[in-house]
Amino acid sequence: MTKWGDRPHWTYEALWLGCDEHGDWVGVPRGTRFTRPGHTFVGPNEQVVLVPRPADGDPTAWSLATFHGPGAGSLPPLGGVPVALYVDVTTPATWDGGTLRAVDLDLDVLAGDDGRVLVDDEDEFDEHRVALGYPDEVVEAARAGCAAVLAAVRGGHPPYDGAHRRWLDALAALTASGAP
Repeated sequence: MTKWGDRPHWTYEALWLGCDEHGDWVGVPRGTRFTRPGHTFVGPNEQVVLVPRPADGDPTAWSLATFHGPGAGSLPPLGGVPVALYVDVTTPATWDGGTLRAVDLDLDVLAGDDGRVLVDDEDEFDEHRVALGYPDEVVEAARAGCAAVLAAVRGGHPPYDGAHRRWLDALAALTASGAP
């Protein structure tokens, strides 16, 4: 993933798990190294990422959702509560061979294990849309994507209805088998 203007952002290795009606699913095993300029950390838990299929008029295509398994850490906006879901609002993701490409547009939808759901980094989005010159259509699509994801998460609508659990199970089985 990059930031606007092709600036580097988070990179990490993931495992292809499969696809369903919601899109493509990749797994991030516990112990995965996440890197970006100036920062590296090792993931403490298993995670699965949903890459939604672009569909005409579906604003949720402007997102990448990471569902966390047990053992997740917390983030400051969640006040010590473990993160259950972290959704990056992005440009629609595309596959370039085995590499997933998307531009992170700052806005995030977070859900804690306690059920709390919130939008994070609105200030960063507002700052970057001006400083980095996000086009108006990108601003509108990012805001619409964020609002649609927020409503779906709060409402427990697919794929935020537990659909990720089978993919966490698939990742656990894959890593337990010793597969790469």
